Amino acid sequence: MPSPAPPTRFLPNDIFPSVDIGTCSSPLIKPSFGSTLQVPSQRLQGKVTSRPWSSVIYWKELHCVQPVGSGGFGSVYKAKYLGRTVALKKVKKCAKNELASRQSFWAELNAAHLRHRNIVRVIAATTCMPSDFGDESSIGAILMEYVGSRNLQQMIYGCAEETLEPGWWLSHSLDIARGLHFLHSHLIVHLDIKPANVLVSGEGVCKIADFGCSVQLESKRQASDVVPLSRAGGTYTHTAPELLKGEGVSAKSDIFSFGITLWQLMTREQPYAGDRQHVLYAVVAHHLRPKVEHQAAFQSEPGTLCKTLLSRCWAAQASTRFSAQELIVQLENLRTNIGLGKI
Repeated sequence: MPSPAPPTRFLPNDIFPSVDIGTCSSPLIKPSFGSTLQVPSQRLQGKVTSRPWSSVIYWKELHCVQPVGSGGFGSVYKAKYLGRTVALKKVKKCAKNELASRQSFWAELNAAHLRHRNIVRVIAATTCMPSDFGDESSIGAILMEYVGSRNLQQMIYGCAEETLEPGWWLSHSLDIARGLHFLHSHLIVHLDIKPANVLVSGEGVCKIADFGCSVQLESKRQASDVVPLSRAGGTYTHTAPELLKGEGVSAKSDIFSFGITLWQLMTREQPYAGDRQHVLYAVVAHHLRPKVEHQAAFQSEPGTLCKTLLSRCWAAQASTRFSAQELIVQLENLRTNIGLGKI
């Protein structure tokens, strides 16, 4: 069972209440409208670390809540919190699998203690919600930085005015690779990298979001070795073959998903066509991958250079794939080779 949160809790320096106001969903004091939030301790080199996020949401300071989108395990809203624009994600119970939805909520917090330019930042989270914000189907709420309303899925397939020039897809893919390198260096595997889970800020910065399928490894050795995965998740078109076979998870599983995402950035096409089960079987048994031959995106010099990179990213054997750090070097070299320079 996860351990209770320590009495010392704090918000990020740029978002904090000047006084103790509003309904407080404390993990140590059980309010009348919900259960307490039991927060797993975060450890770094064997020591428990302080969290740069809060297990308290001051609900009276949350205003102008507007729906942005919804998915299988929850809905996302744009809101104002203590004068700042934020995103509120309400995680709901899945009628078919309540355990999976609860696992998804806790997985969302795997990266909550991390701060990086290419990772969506968590501000606060709680399992206690007042009646005017939650209902019986709500498991909890997560308050995050508001990146914007665009994700890569929308930009690839819904914005015809976006030109898929090498500078565009290299910049975005480097952002994703840097976010993955940071996650993997902290022993976190995302397990659902795809365009829809990459938000794009108004400045064009990509930020990895939606950690509902993520896994926190326990040692650096596990970051390179395959370890058992106790639950299924992710999107089948982007899932590495070792996961489809039930063999286990490693950081290299994210690199496979990255390869599919990069291919989408370059081609503006869907990775596969046909029946889901047929695709799953073909990926595992016949090494089916998105087509690169006779694709216009791969006829140019950047595209030709990228063929080898993609073949390493989505190699059948996880050990053959690049690490995220190696991937960054490859992408930066590619930018240099086509005259764009490093960023």
